[in-house]
Amino acid sequence: MKEWGLNTVRFYAENFADLLIKFLPNLLFTIVLLFAGLWLIKRFVKFLHQHLNRNSVDTSLSEFLISIVNVVLYVLLVICIASRLGIETTSFVAVLGAAGLAVGLALQGSLSNFAGGVLIILFKPFRVGHNITSSNNVSGTVLKIDILYTTLKAGNGTTIYAPNGPLANAVINNASDNEVRQAEYKISVSFTTNIDIARKVILSVLENDPLILKDPAPAVLVSSLGDSAIVLIIRAWTANSDFWPAYYANYQKLKEALEANAIELPSTATVVNVTTNPLP
Repeated sequence: MKEWGLNTVRFYAENFADLLIKFLPNLLFTIVLLFAGLWLIKRFVKFLHQHLNRNSVDTSLSEFLISIVNVVLYVLLVICIASRLGIETTSFVAVLGAAGLAVGLALQGSLSNFAGGVLIILFKPFRVGHNITSSNNVSGTVLKIDILYTTLKAGNGTTIYAPNGPLANAVINNASDNEVRQAEYKISVSFTTNIDIARKVILSVLENDPLILKDPAPAVLVSSLGDSAIVLIIRAWTANSDFWPAYYANYQKLKEALEANAIELPSTATVVNVTTNPLP
């Protein structure tokens, strides 16, 4: 056993120069490949960072994407270097694939929210400060858009944390995306009302309101004939920032103007029939 060990040492000692000459080019190439790979990764990450900043990509998304790219590129470089050195990488890649699959299954919901956050930040269906309503019953003013959740302030002052996955797949009604917005009112008047007179009174109120735009001009239309009243639909345009003040104030102004001009606003009457049975 001792003699076999000495023979082995003697063999490697005698052939060290040959082994070194044979292995040295591959080792030098691997070292060059390592430093070149590190330099290329650094340059690519810097380029990606500048590109994302030029396109005004959200900072949180930008940093997250850069970190993911960094990890992937370094793993690929390590696998490439190991392969050049003659190390078997098949099992290593298989372990990475299995680990990735396990993590993906465990974080399925979070990954869906992450993908939704990426879509929202890239395509910008809404921005911070916009008032939105979604088809999955999310409504409010957007306070913050993160990778996984969008934070909104509801009309009653509560805070809503909406997952980005369902939000990205919902129909979004963005009330803040345009500079102007249409205010719509519905008012019922009695059947004895002269519609032309009612229209003039309503238009007079709207034309004297500085918050109502002159172009497009307000319009008063007959919406329907109800059981006990004529339903008028009133459409007027305002600047987006003036929508709610104009909307609420004009309902009161319209009521007062119609009453001042003796235009009746019918009320719904409930008829109750009381029957009595004679005592036997």
